[in-house]
Amino acid sequence: MMFLFDISLPFKDPVLVFSVVLFIIFFAPIVLKKFRIPGIIGLIISGVIVGPNGFNLLLRNSGIVLFGTVGLLYIMFLAGLEIDLNDFKKNRNKSLIFGALTFFIPLTLGSLVSYYVLHLSIQGSVLLASMFASHTLVSYPIASKLGLTKKQAVTLAIGGTIITDTAVLLLLAVITGSVSGNLDSAFWVKLAISLAIFGFIVLFIFPKVTRWFFKNVEGDGGAQYIFVLGMVFAAAFLSEVAGVEPIIGAFLAGLSLNRLIPHTSPLMNRIEFIGNTLFIPFFLISVGMIVDIKVLFNGYQALFVAGVLIVLALSTKWVAAFITQKIFKFSSIERNLIFGLSSSHAAATLAVILVGFDLKLFDEAILNGTILLILVTCMVSSFVTESAGRKLAIAESKGGAEYHEIEERILIAITNPASIESKIDMAAMLKESDKSQPIYAVSVVNDDEEARDKLIQNKKMVERAIKHAASSENKLEVVSRIDLNIANGIARAVKELMITEIIIGWHEKNTTTEKLFGTVLENLVYRTDQMIVVTHTHQPLNTIKKIIVMVPPNAELEIGFKRWIHMVKKLSKQINSQVIFFGVSESLQHLKKAVNESKPGIDADYKGFSDWDDFPFFSGQLKGDDLFIAISARRSTLSHTIFMDSIPKLLQKYFDKNNFMLVYPEQFSEDPENRNLQLDGMTTSMIREDLQRFNKIGKILKGVIKWHRK
Repeated sequence: MMFLFDISLPFKDPVLVFSVVLFIIFFAPIVLKKFRIPGIIGLIISGVIVGPNGFNLLLRNSGIVLFGTVGLLYIMFLAGLEIDLNDFKKNRNKSLIFGALTFFIPLTLGSLVSYYVLHLSIQGSVLLASMFASHTLVSYPIASKLGLTKKQAVTLAIGGTIITDTAVLLLLAVITGSVSGNLDSAFWVKLAISLAIFGFIVLFIFPKVTRWFFKNVEGDGGAQYIFVLGMVFAAAFLSEVAGVEPIIGAFLAGLSLNRLIPHTSPLMNRIEFIGNTLFIPFFLISVGMIVDIKVLFNGYQALFVAGVLIVLALSTKWVAAFITQKIFKFSSIERNLIFGLSSSHAAATLAVILVGFDLKLFDEAILNGTILLILVTCMVSSFVTESAGRKLAIAESKGGAEYHEIEERILIAITNPASIESKIDMAAMLKESDKSQPIYAVSVVNDDEEARDKLIQNKKMVERAIKHAASSENKLEVVSRIDLNIANGIARAVKELMITEIIIGWHEKNTTTEKLFGTVLENLVYRTDQMIVVTHTHQPLNTIKKIIVMVPPNAELEIGFKRWIHMVKKLSKQINSQVIFFGVSESLQHLKKAVNESKPGIDADYKGFSDWDDFPFFSGQLKGDDLFIAISARRSTLSHTIFMDSIPKLLQKYFDKNNFMLVYPEQFSEDPENRNLQLDGMTTSMIREDLQRFNKIGKILKGVIKWHRK
């Protein structure tokens, strides 16, 4: 049998077309990297070469357009997903100012030049100028790979993008209505109502539906990814229905799901991996396939128009970035980063120019000049963003980390199969961004006749844990121990691995042996000095709305004060939740200072509380989607009170249906048998605990007397 393949140009076989695109995605960044050309530019140039205006290897058909559209929406979705909402709120006024500058400066100058130099109509001049005002975050992946997504300059540029692109696309709708003669009061009413409904659905309904899904629908990470992707495209479609471009819907979908997808979660890793390796490269190649280099040889007029458009587009964006720098006193590197991110034109520019061409407002010279504008501005944007981004990243690294007193090493105890994933997710959120440092996991079995069989059983738990950790690009290093008891095995592993933080699960029911000789937690608290975090979660961490922290008196005097604050801030940052600290005024003052002095910044509130016997008060403050963190202390330390010994029982009694964490700050005493700390030359342990006991007895007697008198 003889098979005939059609290998004529352009390629039409879908398997061959897809294969060619994949090899372009693979080879283009590698080849052009040797010439110090950013990978993004390599993909755009590759699109020019293989496209219908190049060697005509591939057509810009519906398949390429489909994947390219997905890539564009992906860029906007990731921009909304990775934005720091707390910083965005703090800098929203700055984003508004930059958005206004980067919209009105190009719009004003562009309208004047288009009208007086290019001799367009008033409607055509305004529409062409709006094209200069828009920009696409083509170089955003560069800033993301350099770890700059949390920087103020990047946050400001992203906020300005959504402001100016929204304004441009609304202006496009207005001009379209004006040309078609439909610009009446009904048009404005319909646009306002549709946008209001669209915004309400995406920003308020979508998060509730997604939170419900994460809490109630069981499934692997693939199911979660498909659900999230479906929400993104639903938002993009609703955006079109509302009368604006789908990129606005994708960005708002990222904002609405921002708090529900932690940046270190396996789901976020899947979203970034698939987008950056497939969909976004498809979009960049599709942009390059539009470019027609032959327009450069069509005479003086084509070159003149292209030159005017390119100079005007880049200069107005640079002026907007320069004025923004002067207003907010940014460095020149931050100014260049803002300019780099806001100078590329692709998505909204294409929408504007194609609509204007269809409405006969632009001729072919403007159309071809715009295509070259897209290529040049994307190249300039990528070069400037990578150059400024690297300089800023190097400057930040030389400044040192915010909190690294000692090298961080997190250990989780693998005991309960049901809680493995939640503990790994917690560890991934709490560890620093350096993924080369592994998360350590210890599996301990008692030294008895069944030890061998138990080790074999634990092997399946270990494999499951390693697989889950790998899904978030975190390395899990597992240590197995056979010991007299679990606490001993964990304590030995802590010493051998030089662990700084220990994460264990909540153990609800105590055996008779544990009641007599102490629970695993009690023995671990006694045998170790490192910070211990006990977790009890009823729902995924990414669905937590608010964190309530109970801070005991004198907490600021503990050695581990700053470490547990840093832990709470990292957790708050990962799940974008507000933190409310309860404590006495003196401790809250020290706490507020420590929170404000170090990064990351969080949305924090501070409330006075001193009646620690009224522990159930906190259960009344909690809702189903909140997380309660109780800061405890080891015996004989400065912040320890006799009340703290009963916290585990009270948590079991009043918070069994809530999400909570119990934290024991680190202590570094040389002799674990003598944990009495000295304060002004006095041993604080026994004397203070006796006074506390007498004080508590006095309160009970006072209550009895009051009751008897009644």
